[in-house]
Amino acid sequence: EDVDIPSRRVLITGATGLLGRAVFKEFNENNWNAVGCGYRRAQPRFEQINLLDSIAVHDIIHDFQPHVIVHCAAERRPDVVESEPDAASQLNVAASANLAKEAAGVGAFLIYISTDYVFDGTSPPYKETDVPNPLNLYGKTKLEGEKAVLENNEETAVLRIPVLYGEVERLEESAVTVMFDKVQFSNKSANMDHWQQRFPTNVKDVAAVCRQLAEKRMVDPSIKGTFHWSGNEQMTKYEMACAIADAFNLPSSHLRPITDSPVVGALRPKNAQLDCSKLEMLGIGQRTPFRAGIRESLWPFLVDKRWRQTVFH
Repeated sequence: EDVDIPSRRVLITGATGLLGRAVFKEFNENNWNAVGCGYRRAQPRFEQINLLDSIAVHDIIHDFQPHVIVHCAAERRPDVVESEPDAASQLNVAASANLAKEAAGVGAFLIYISTDYVFDGTSPPYKETDVPNPLNLYGKTKLEGEKAVLENNEETAVLRIPVLYGEVERLEESAVTVMFDKVQFSNKSANMDHWQQRFPTNVKDVAAVCRQLAEKRMVDPSIKGTFHWSGNEQMTKYEMACAIADAFNLPSSHLRPITDSPVVGALRPKNAQLDCSKLEMLGIGQRTPFRAGIRESLWPFLVDKRWRQTVFH
């Protein structure tokens, strides 16, 4: 029998990553024909594409003819960008510019995922019209990527988002979930940053925003330019760690708040809160409460499952 394939087509780069997996799932479960591509972890689920191979990128876009491309692939670890600036610039800027060109060639709507780190964090909250001033090379490469996609394809949407968490394959996949072992193993004290103000955001919510943007764009060509989306709970890493402990009924007295600005690694903005009212006024958005989202994300990594008895019985 014929399988009914949805007529709306979306291509997702970085579909093997934390955000990309959520975006693929969101479109796939909402009547889109979704194709994901990745590089190192692609097979067998996703197409294996090196985004620096312009011929391969051209071929997949021309073969699939997507209506929408969600560009999640990036080097997003600030300290890695500082140590490997050329490779990071190739992926974050050059590959993004090429994708924008190819998207324009087939009339596809490109959503380029960017970051709150384009701002210096001195005067939040930031609107889309505020002047960026990235403090670190990661923020600079993502800002250059924004400019490159908009120069090559003015029909692009840039979506800036903050620190992400969600259903991770490994705890290290997110700067939020990576704290879980320090929370769980309370036999030794752990220093936690209590200086930088963050707005942890669930990848499921970002995925929903991408799909809603894409669907609105299908009926309204004015949907383009720069947008902000973020969770609305302000927390330092120390406060996130305490909330994680609370979500699992674990002790938090071994967690120690450090209120000095960090001296190691790439500079971080103190508070790069994003103003999300532009998307909210379009009726776009979804927010999962942090405690509910983090419990769902970290439950598989809970070492002591006896906790389950107290909560579920």
